[in-house]
Amino acid sequence: MSSAADPLAPLAGLPGVSDSVDSVRKAVDRVYGHRVMRRRSGEIASEAALRGARGSAALSGADWALEEVRRRTDFGSESQARVVGAALRLTAEAGQLLSIWRQSPMRVLARLHLVASGSTAAPDASAPSAIEGDTVGRPRLAGEPVDEPLIDLPLPSAEEVAGRLDGLSRLIIAGGSSPALITASVVHGELLALRPFGTYNGLVARAAERIVLINSGLDPKAICPAEVGHAEQGAQAYVAAFEGYVSGTAEGMGAWIAHCGRAIELGSRESMAVCEALQRGAA
Repeated sequence: MSSAADPLAPLAGLPGVSDSVDSVRKAVDRVYGHRVMRRRSGEIASEAALRGARGSAALSGADWALEEVRRRTDFGSESQARVVGAALRLTAEAGQLLSIWRQSPMRVLARLHLVASGSTAAPDASAPSAIEGDTVGRPRLAGEPVDEPLIDLPLPSAEEVAGRLDGLSRLIIAGGSSPALITASVVHGELLALRPFGTYNGLVARAAERIVLINSGLDPKAICPAEVGHAEQGAQAYVAAFEGYVSGTAEGMGAWIAHCGRAIELGSRESMAVCEALQRGAA
């Protein structure tokens, strides 16, 4: 698709966005250019996944120390543990869904919600989910509640959710020429704005952002966890930037994209520190 036909192309011209795109590319390239990456990229990716999951869980109300996340094996005992477990499962699952994303993003989103919820069953489109009370793995219906403690903005209607998810799906399937940062920011922001599922919407939105960054080729080895940077900037800054996205203004959209760009840069810096530690033999 040409840039003229790409609906996200105008976002590249917003103030500061071009600088954010360039800065992100340089930050990611620095990590990939580190000498440790040539022989220990798998270890760095595993550590990035762990730290990314910790960061995403922190934004969803489970702000655990990294070593606690690393040490724990029981993630079903209480609410915060369930959030951390969901984040870990999503980070692991994201890499398994890359080939499906561009063909069927809705299938991927359904799978992400199933995984976050701890379910292994595949969603059955023909099953009367609403009658059975099964809300896992499908967008919410009218009147169904949403548990997303960090985001306190009005919920779009179920009808609006369905329409905008369809539009988002078409956008992903069509592809485009926009930089990965812009696409990832829009996917993340749109899912967070819609909160299409009854639970774990923030975790799913950040996992989808991860998938876009990997699939786009910006971060193919998944070593620059944006979730780390989102958490490092803090929940208050995250919500404020997200409100800019929801506003739909040029200034607000630009600020959200810049915030997401900074998150990737901070995630890249985290992995650089891991590379340096491995090089020194300290990790």
